[in-house]
Amino acid sequence: MDYSKLAKSVVSEIGGKENVSSVTHCMTRLRFVLKDESKANTENIKQIQGVLGITVSGGQYQIIVGTGVSKAYEKVTDILGINSSENIMESNSYDNEQTGGAFNRFFKLISGILFPVMGVMTAAGIIKGLLAGLTSFQILSSESGTYQILYAFSDGFFYFFPIILGVSAANKLKSNPYIAAAIGAGLVYPNITALYNDGAHITFLQIPVVLANYGNSVFPIIAAVALAAYIEKSIKNRVPESVKFFLTPLIVLIITVPLTFLAIGPIMTYISNILASGTQSIYSLSPVITGVILGAFWQLVVIFGLHYAFIPILINNITTMGADPINAILNVTVFALSGAAIGFALKQKNKEKRSLGFSTGMTGLFGVTEPIIYSIAIPYRKPFIAAFIGGGIAGGITAFMNAKMYGFGGNAIFAAPLFINPEGIDASFTAYIIASITAFFVTLALTYILTGKHSTILMEKKSKGSEI
Repeated sequence: MDYSKLAKSVVSEIGGKENVSSVTHCMTRLRFVLKDESKANTENIKQIQGVLGITVSGGQYQIIVGTGVSKAYEKVTDILGINSSENIMESNSYDNEQTGGAFNRFFKLISGILFPVMGVMTAAGIIKGLLAGLTSFQILSSESGTYQILYAFSDGFFYFFPIILGVSAANKLKSNPYIAAAIGAGLVYPNITALYNDGAHITFLQIPVVLANYGNSVFPIIAAVALAAYIEKSIKNRVPESVKFFLTPLIVLIITVPLTFLAIGPIMTYISNILASGTQSIYSLSPVITGVILGAFWQLVVIFGLHYAFIPILINNITTMGADPINAILNVTVFALSGAAIGFALKQKNKEKRSLGFSTGMTGLFGVTEPIIYSIAIPYRKPFIAAFIGGGIAGGITAFMNAKMYGFGGNAIFAAPLFINPEGIDASFTAYIIASITAFFVTLALTYILTGKHSTILMEKKSKGSEI
């Protein structure tokens, strides 16, 4: 794939670099914020080699290019004159003038904060799950140095998550990341944690402090850093240059840290608990029905690029409750689409179509589904219908067996360690095996049965530019 050519064509067709406010990327999509979306030639962009589809959602013009998105992104940022390494951390903020309601702006902000840390979060979660599995099978002792070292970074990442997330939030809000790290460090300082664990009662200037365990937390640090960023920007031009270096952080911290312990932390912890219990309550109304619906139709949410709005909630479920039944259901949809791609490939005689099915199917097993969605599921429809059925059945099984994920990050085969209970392997891991196999093979069989000559003809028409 010539990503330089793809990037030049994309930038040209979206109205040129003058029409781009900002750009970032996720695992498969170039996510543009355009000054005027009407200038984008959507139909022309769809015809560019390497483009799998277009989605306009949440104030973003999203171009799906698959797993090579990082290479395309580098070429795009070269054309736009943006430093790609800085842009992914900082310039993925969206202009305040961008259209979209408060809900969209809020979740774009949260997603922009969480996305840069998700890769490391996934790695830490997988290692933590693998360690739980190895100790359950008595392959590795929890007393060994190997376990202690690996557990130190995998569990340490989540314990000190407020510090890491604070830095990401500061980068997103374009404020001082070291101030944010200091706030996060205060929240998880061992003495404060010990006071909470001991049930102690403390005050600040005679005002009672409601202590909480902020390790693993998400929303308290984000709210605290948002306040710190506001204060910093408000005073930075008022502090004399001769003392700005230390006086600005001093003022910001002396205001933000006490307010965080007195009000922001307790309020955001309460909201976090409401979100977690609310999600659990909806699930508890009918776990099996919830499993069937989410297992069948979650990938429709992915098509519209709205799945990132759910990430903070799913992570909050893990950090608040220690496990999440919702994401356990969503995982089966990846296996269902992989089965659809492989089933499609097995039915094709054309080498290119077989290669497309097998390659995207394997990509799906590694957790990336959008190449399947835009190259097979949507153009042919019947594989998508098969995935709805297979995913719905597997989602129902997952919920029926009360499966939970104990970490956040990996999908498909990489999610296996996240289904391992830290206290020992239980029904969640068994459900993962049964539901994953069901989703994959039921969908594969249905796709193979449903996909026939008609789909081959459709593909030939599409290659000639005809509509399906």
